[in-house]
Amino acid sequence: MRLRTSLQHSFALDVRVFPRRLGKADCKDMDVSVFALLLLCLSGQTLTVLGTTEPPVTLPSVPDNTSLVHEAEQEGDCQTRQFSQEAKRAVGAAIMKLGLHLLEKLQTSPEQPNVIMSPLSISLALSQLALGAKNETEALLLAALHAQDMPCYHWILHKTVQHLGVHALKVASRMYLKPDFELKQAFVEESRRIYSSEPKPLLGLEEINQWVENATHGQITKFLSSLPSNVVLMLVNVVHFKGEWQARFDPRFTSRDLFYIDSKDTVYVDMMQGPKYPLSILVDNDMGIQVASFAFKEGMSFMVVMPIADDVNVSAIVPRLDPSDLYDRLPRVTNMQVKLPKIKLEYSQDLTDSLTLMGLGQLFSTPDLSGIADGFLTVSSLQHKSSMELHEEGAEAAASTAVIVSRSNPTFTVNQPFFFAIMDDTTRTPLFLGVITNPNPGASSATQSDHPSNVTFPFNKESSEVLLSPPK
Repeated sequence: MRLRTSLQHSFALDVRVFPRRLGKADCKDMDVSVFALLLLCLSGQTLTVLGTTEPPVTLPSVPDNTSLVHEAEQEGDCQTRQFSQEAKRAVGAAIMKLGLHLLEKLQTSPEQPNVIMSPLSISLALSQLALGAKNETEALLLAALHAQDMPCYHWILHKTVQHLGVHALKVASRMYLKPDFELKQAFVEESRRIYSSEPKPLLGLEEINQWVENATHGQITKFLSSLPSNVVLMLVNVVHFKGEWQARFDPRFTSRDLFYIDSKDTVYVDMMQGPKYPLSILVDNDMGIQVASFAFKEGMSFMVVMPIADDVNVSAIVPRLDPSDLYDRLPRVTNMQVKLPKIKLEYSQDLTDSLTLMGLGQLFSTPDLSGIADGFLTVSSLQHKSSMELHEEGAEAAASTAVIVSRSNPTFTVNQPFFFAIMDDTTRTPLFLGVITNPNPGASSATQSDHPSNVTFPFNKESSEVLLSPPK
């Protein structure tokens, strides 16, 4: 089984992003491949108010010692300090909070019923931007990143990414700037040391697109089709996760089955099946959820959370979720019959409104980015596009003897809307988060006569596994 995801996030003005869809020939030697690409564009312009041109607004000065992050890093010992596992988990928790908060703000539609995003990629871009932010803008960014009370935040994030790099995650970063635009040396040096982001001249689309294509191993080509006329700086990062499931799905067991969107609507999906799949599942009756964790060999997990009640919208449970706590409470792995839908989805949206609702509207109007360069700079806009694919291509063949499944075996079936998180087992850092409401949005709804009358999730009291009746 492979999970392949391509995510693009861009802060830009009138930038259209059209990555190539991943094909069957891609990533032949892997089971799981996840791509995230974020583009943050800064524009140099004069602030216009009520049709008249005014000088940039001067934000109130905030003493440097009010920022624990800035104060500790000014002392110069963050780069050489050895950070504990608890410190890295604190950064992972901060990234998770940002991701869950943003997930609440993202909009869906009948055309786009699912949401997929990368909080790690977004955190890296906003954190690098915070290196050059001053006064109130810096405080707002650190608050949104949940890092305002975390001394040495940037370096702990750096060490966390280094840890993730040992576990099949690769991160590449660049700064593209107009030839006549001068960055402040301190911002360049900090970006290089902490985020491995090298400055390059912004000469045109071809060079950027070629770098993106190389960084994604050919998965994303012609990333940009145009550039905003007043762009002066582009911060780009690419995140690539390459992994392998501990237990694979045999494509011979995949069959057409129903997915229950709600109490009225269902669609047919290709459902992958594992007759004796090692899975850890948890039922929290107080929260009304069931949780499962699919393990990767690289020390990562794919967590699935589904509501127990038929009439609960999965998005309604997101604000109450603490995936790290759920992970810690997961019981031992048990072999059971598992069903997971094949997925091939896309999601795109301008995130400017979502970040504004999170308190970051100043980035798009009157930010103080004087640590990056002299003059007035503003973030133009934020465009986000993502795609995700789950399927069994390349999976190892099972034994020639078919596995007979007893009806008494516990079963876990993902056939209703669910929240998912791809996260690191050690630091609990989320690479990707999302809510899948309809894994086959292009399909017509199945009729009531198509519904099986005996689809249930049997309950095993001894092992605490539960299978719940889907919506009727």
